[in-house]
Amino acid sequence: RGLCPTTIQVQCRYLRRFLRWYVLQRRPFSAVHITDIDAFLTALGAGGWARISVKNMAAALRAFFKFAGSRGWCVSSIANAIRGPRVFAQESLPLGPSWDEVKRLLESIAIEKRRAIRDKAIVMLFAIYGFRASEVSTLRLDDIDWEHNLISLSRAKRRGIQTYPLATTVGNAIIRYLQELRPPSSCSEVFLTLIPPFRPLSRGGLYHVTSNPMQKIGIHTAHHGPHSLR
Repeated sequence: RGLCPTTIQVQCRYLRRFLRWYVLQRRPFSAVHITDIDAFLTALGAGGWARISVKNMAAALRAFFKFAGSRGWCVSSIANAIRGPRVFAQESLPLGPSWDEVKRLLESIAIEKRRAIRDKAIVMLFAIYGFRASEVSTLRLDDIDWEHNLISLSRAKRRGIQTYPLATTVGNAIIRYLQELRPPSSCSEVFLTLIPPFRPLSRGGLYHVTSNPMQKIGIHTAHHGPHSLR
């Protein structure tokens, strides 16, 4: 369908959750019914899932059951019957910190602590450029043009390369990380784990880079991950 890799990963994660739930019903997949889908989505809502998350789950299931029905794995009419909850305008926008709170967050990351040298550079990319977690995790060393003070990356959804001026404060933070903390590695990604085996930071790891200091200094928002800083 031309979906980007990140979207495919998210869709698969949604589907795995449903399949783990359905296997507990102890019925063959060919016997799945729309009432099962409704019961599953209802359980998510009762379990604290936001309407937008349940709606996204319904969309993922609709795409999968359209494919499953075409393969004869289940009744083909299930896909068209799947309905997610109604989502109101702008309801899906993450509720994040104010700009004053973002500045307090950056000031609170004490670069005297070794891992904070890396974490501050990461948070700057989220807060100043509005990059996605997947974009920061895949940022490569050759994406930064130090001679011309530019930073380029492949946008996860636009599927194109975009280039931005490299702010002095951000560039200095990345340089300090590269010089003082980044472990020797054959990986071309900029940000790596600090414990062997050294590997690129995952999106889950980047979530903790932002959420932990936000909660530590008492920033109370609905969301604490990288996307809240966009």
